[in-house]
Amino acid sequence: MSESILNSIKKVLGLEADYTAFDLDVMMHINTVFTTLQQLGVGPANGFMIEDAGATWDAFLGDDPALNSVKSYMYLRVRLLFDPPATSYLLTAYKEQITELEWRLNVHSENKAHPVAAVTDPAIEGE
Repeated sequence: MSESILNSIKKVLGLEADYTAFDLDVMMHINTVFTTLQQLGVGPANGFMIEDAGATWDAFLGDDPALNSVKSYMYLRVRLLFDPPATSYLLTAYKEQITELEWRLNVHSENKAHPVAAVTDPAIEGE
């Protein structure tokens, strides 16, 4: 069975899976990040959302291992929304990681949507 999106994000936020006091807050932020991911071209074209701990990473990511960084991206974005760091140094570090992951995810989705056609050199073909 695939890992629960909600429970995995709760774990990296330091919340136990059976502690549900903040589930609505965390789910709201997760769903906000799913909207951003959809706009980056990651995930189902019509969007994705969770309503409980039943939604899994496999349901969102499918079988594309190149999208494993989505989990880190989700954590960082939810962390900034739910429990931002107290120091400006850490806040800047999180934002820089988010920016890099957004760029990489966007490049991946663009390459997947518009693969570069193989270019052949007529001079090489004759050899």
